[in-house]
Amino acid sequence: MVKIIIVDDHKIVRQGLKSLIENNPEYKIVGETGNGKDAVELIIEFEPDVVIMDISLPEMTGIDATRRIMDVSPSTKVIALSMHDDRQIIQDMLLAGAVGYLLKESAYEELMKAVTVVLNGQVYLSQTISDLLVRDYVYRLRNNDNGISTLTPREREIWVLLAEGMSSVEIAEKLYLSPRTVDTHRKNLMDKLDADNIAGLVKIAIREGVIKLD
Repeated sequence: MVKIIIVDDHKIVRQGLKSLIENNPEYKIVGETGNGKDAVELIIEFEPDVVIMDISLPEMTGIDATRRIMDVSPSTKVIALSMHDDRQIIQDMLLAGAVGYLLKESAYEELMKAVTVVLNGQVYLSQTISDLLVRDYVYRLRNNDNGISTLTPREREIWVLLAEGMSSVEIAEKLYLSPRTVDTHRKNLMDKLDADNIAGLVKIAIREGVIKLD
Protein backbone atom coordinates (compact mmCIF):
# COMPACT_ATOMS: atom_id res chain seq x y z
CA MET A 1 0.00 0.00 0.00
CA VAL A 2 1.38 3.38 -1.07
CA LYS A 3 0.92 5.98 1.69
CA ILE A 4 0.23 9.53 0.54
CA ILE A 5 -0.14 12.87 2.34
CA ILE A 6 -1.81 15.89 0.73
CA VAL A 7 -0.68 19.41 1.69
CA ASP A 8 -2.71 22.31 0.32
CA ASP A 9 -4.26 25.32 2.04
CA HIS A 10 -7.48 25.00 0.02
CA LYS A 11 -9.78 22.34 1.43
CA ILE A 12 -11.65 21.91 -1.84
CA VAL A 13 -8.38 21.12 -3.63
CA ARG A 14 -7.49 18.54 -0.99
CA GLN A 15 -10.90 16.93 -1.35
CA GLY A 16 -10.60 16.75 -5.11
CA LEU A 17 -7.13 15.22 -4.97
CA LYS A 18 -8.23 12.79 -2.29
CA SER A 19 -11.12 11.56 -4.42
CA LEU A 20 -8.85 11.16 -7.41
CA ILE A 21 -6.14 9.25 -5.54
CA GLU A 22 -8.47 6.95 -3.65
CA ASN A 23 -9.88 5.63 -6.93
CA ASN A 24 -6.73 3.49 -6.95
CA PRO A 25 -7.02 0.78 -4.27
CA GLU A 26 -3.21 0.58 -4.03
CA TYR A 27 -3.01 4.16 -2.73
CA LYS A 28 -4.06 5.34 0.73
CA ILE A 29 -4.33 8.91 2.01
CA VAL A 30 -2.85 8.76 5.51
CA GLY A 31 -3.01 12.48 6.25
CA GLU A 32 -3.86 15.92 4.92
CA THR A 33 -3.25 19.49 6.04
CA GLY A 34 -3.23 23.06 4.82
CA ASN A 35 -0.23 24.09 6.89
CA GLY A 36 3.46 23.65 6.08
CA LYS A 37 4.54 23.17 9.66
CA ASP A 38 1.83 20.58 10.31
CA ALA A 39 2.89 18.79 7.13
CA VAL A 40 6.35 18.10 8.54
CA GLU A 41 4.80 16.67 11.71
CA LEU A 42 2.55 14.39 9.64
CA ILE A 43 5.55 13.14 7.67
CA ILE A 44 7.39 12.32 10.89
CA GLU A 45 4.33 10.46 12.21
CA PHE A 46 3.30 8.50 9.12
CA GLU A 47 6.51 8.28 7.00
CA PRO A 48 4.55 8.43 3.72
CA ASP A 49 5.83 7.27 0.35
CA VAL A 50 4.59 10.40 -1.42
CA VAL A 51 3.66 13.95 -0.41
CA ILE A 52 1.62 16.20 -2.69
CA MET A 53 2.92 19.61 -1.65
CA ASP A 54 1.52 23.08 -2.37
CA ILE A 55 4.09 25.90 -2.25
CA SER A 56 2.11 28.85 -0.85
CA LEU A 57 1.30 27.69 2.68
CA PRO A 58 0.86 29.37 6.08
CA GLU A 59 3.55 29.19 8.79
CA MET A 60 6.03 27.33 6.57
CA THR A 61 6.24 27.48 2.78
CA GLY A 62 6.17 24.32 0.71
CA ILE A 63 9.82 24.91 -0.17
CA ASP A 64 10.90 25.11 3.48
CA ALA A 65 8.68 22.18 4.40
CA THR A 66 10.25 20.09 1.65
CA ARG A 67 13.75 20.86 2.91
CA ARG A 68 12.68 19.76 6.37
CA ILE A 69 11.03 16.61 5.01
CA MET A 70 14.25 15.64 3.28
CA ASP A 71 15.98 15.88 6.65
CA VAL A 72 13.51 13.74 8.56
CA SER A 73 12.31 11.37 5.81
CA PRO A 74 14.67 11.43 2.81
CA SER A 75 12.97 8.46 1.13
CA THR A 76 9.67 10.33 0.86
CA LYS A 77 8.91 11.56 -2.66
CA VAL A 78 7.67 15.14 -2.77
CA ILE A 79 5.58 16.28 -5.72
CA ALA A 80 5.06 20.04 -5.88
CA LEU A 81 1.58 21.16 -6.85
CA SER A 82 1.35 24.87 -7.54
CA MET A 83 -0.12 27.66 -9.62
CA HIS A 84 3.39 29.15 -9.90
CA ASP A 85 5.40 28.71 -13.10
CA ASP A 86 8.13 31.12 -12.02
CA ARG A 87 11.57 29.73 -12.85
CA GLN A 88 13.13 30.67 -9.50
CA ILE A 89 10.33 29.08 -7.50
CA ILE A 90 10.56 25.90 -9.56
CA GLN A 91 14.31 25.72 -9.12
CA ASP A 92 14.08 26.39 -5.38
CA MET A 93 11.50 23.63 -4.98
CA LEU A 94 13.56 21.10 -6.94
CA LEU A 95 16.73 22.06 -5.06
CA ALA A 96 14.83 21.61 -1.80
CA GLY A 97 14.27 17.98 -2.75
CA ALA A 98 11.05 17.75 -4.76
CA VAL A 99 11.11 15.10 -7.50
CA GLY A 100 7.96 16.28 -9.25
CA TYR A 101 6.37 19.59 -10.18
CA LEU A 102 2.81 19.96 -11.44
CA LEU A 103 0.78 23.03 -12.23
CA LYS A 104 -2.64 23.00 -10.58
CA GLU A 105 -4.31 23.59 -13.93
CA SER A 106 -3.16 20.15 -15.09
CA ALA A 107 -3.10 18.32 -11.76
CA TYR A 108 -6.14 16.13 -12.30
CA GLU A 109 -4.87 14.94 -15.68
CA GLU A 110 -1.28 14.30 -14.60
CA LEU A 111 -1.19 13.53 -10.89
CA MET A 112 -1.57 9.75 -11.02
CA LYS A 113 1.07 9.47 -13.72
CA ALA A 114 3.38 11.70 -11.67
CA VAL A 115 2.96 9.50 -8.58
CA THR A 116 3.81 6.37 -10.59
CA VAL A 117 6.87 8.01 -12.13
CA VAL A 118 8.38 9.30 -8.88
CA LEU A 119 7.76 5.98 -7.12
CA ASN A 120 9.88 4.40 -9.87
CA GLY A 121 12.75 6.69 -8.93
CA GLN A 122 12.34 9.21 -11.74
CA VAL A 123 11.51 12.92 -11.89
CA TYR A 124 8.17 14.11 -13.24
CA LEU A 125 7.62 17.63 -14.55
CA SER A 126 4.53 19.05 -16.23
CA GLN A 127 5.18 19.69 -19.91
CA THR A 128 4.92 23.44 -19.35
CA ILE A 129 7.50 23.28 -16.56
CA SER A 130 9.82 21.03 -18.54
CA ASP A 131 9.69 23.35 -21.56
CA LEU A 132 10.42 26.39 -19.38
CA LEU A 133 13.44 24.81 -17.72
CA VAL A 134 14.85 23.53 -21.01
CA ARG A 135 14.49 26.93 -22.67
CA ASP A 136 16.17 28.58 -19.71
CA TYR A 137 19.01 26.04 -19.72
CA VAL A 138 19.64 26.50 -23.44
CA TYR A 139 19.58 30.28 -23.04
CA ARG A 140 22.16 30.14 -20.27
CA LEU A 141 24.36 27.82 -22.32
CA ARG A 142 24.29 30.26 -25.21
CA ASN A 143 24.53 33.51 -23.31
CA ASN A 144 25.89 33.09 -19.82
CA ASP A 145 28.00 30.02 -19.16
CA ASN A 146 30.73 32.02 -17.38
CA GLY A 147 33.29 31.11 -20.04
CA ILE A 148 33.16 27.37 -19.37
CA SER A 149 32.19 26.51 -22.95
CA THR A 150 35.42 28.18 -24.18
CA LEU A 151 37.67 25.81 -22.24
CA THR A 152 39.67 23.21 -24.15
CA PRO A 153 39.60 19.56 -22.99
CA ARG A 154 43.12 19.99 -21.56
CA GLU A 155 42.13 23.15 -19.70
CA ARG A 156 39.13 21.36 -18.20
CA GLU A 157 41.37 18.49 -17.12
CA ILE A 158 43.86 20.81 -15.45
CA TRP A 159 41.02 22.81 -13.85
CA VAL A 160 39.72 19.68 -12.13
CA LEU A 161 43.16 18.73 -10.86
CA LEU A 162 43.83 22.24 -9.57
CA ALA A 163 40.47 22.25 -7.83
CA GLU A 164 41.34 18.92 -6.23
CA GLY A 165 44.40 20.54 -4.66
CA MET A 166 47.23 19.40 -6.92
CA SER A 167 50.17 21.72 -7.54
CA SER A 168 51.46 22.67 -10.99
CA VAL A 169 54.42 20.32 -10.53
CA GLU A 170 52.16 17.42 -9.54
CA ILE A 171 49.84 18.06 -12.48
CA ALA A 172 52.81 18.28 -14.84
CA GLU A 173 54.04 14.88 -13.65
CA LYS A 174 50.59 13.32 -13.90
CA LEU A 175 49.89 14.62 -17.42
CA TYR A 176 53.47 14.38 -18.73
CA LEU A 177 53.68 18.13 -19.28
CA SER A 178 56.20 20.73 -18.22
CA PRO A 179 55.34 22.86 -15.17
CA ARG A 180 55.60 25.91 -17.42
CA THR A 181 52.92 24.50 -19.73
CA VAL A 182 50.66 23.84 -16.77
CA ASP A 183 51.20 27.40 -15.54
CA THR A 184 50.19 28.69 -18.97
CA HIS A 185 46.99 26.64 -18.89
CA ARG A 186 46.32 27.88 -15.37
CA LYS A 187 46.65 31.50 -16.49
CA ASN A 188 44.30 30.83 -19.42
CA LEU A 189 41.79 29.26 -17.02
CA MET A 190 41.87 32.27 -14.74
CA ASP A 191 41.39 34.61 -17.70
CA LYS A 192 38.51 32.64 -19.23
CA LEU A 193 36.70 32.03 -15.94
CA ASP A 194 37.43 35.49 -14.57
CA ALA A 195 39.12 34.09 -11.45
CA ASP A 196 41.74 36.04 -9.52
CA ASN A 197 43.55 33.04 -8.07
CA ILE A 198 43.44 29.27 -7.48
CA ALA A 199 40.87 29.73 -4.73
CA GLY A 200 38.62 31.42 -7.28
CA LEU A 201 39.01 28.51 -9.68
CA VAL A 202 38.10 26.10 -6.89
CA LYS A 203 35.02 28.12 -5.95
CA ILE A 204 33.77 28.15 -9.53
CA ALA A 205 34.45 24.42 -9.91
CA ILE A 206 32.33 23.66 -6.84
CA ARG A 207 29.55 26.02 -7.91
CA GLU A 208 29.35 24.55 -11.41
CA GLY A 209 29.48 20.97 -10.16
CA VAL A 210 32.86 20.26 -11.79
CA ILE A 211 34.00 18.76 -8.50
CA LYS A 212 32.03 17.71 -5.45
CA LEU A 213 32.91 18.11 -1.80
CA ASP A 214 32.96 14.90 0.23
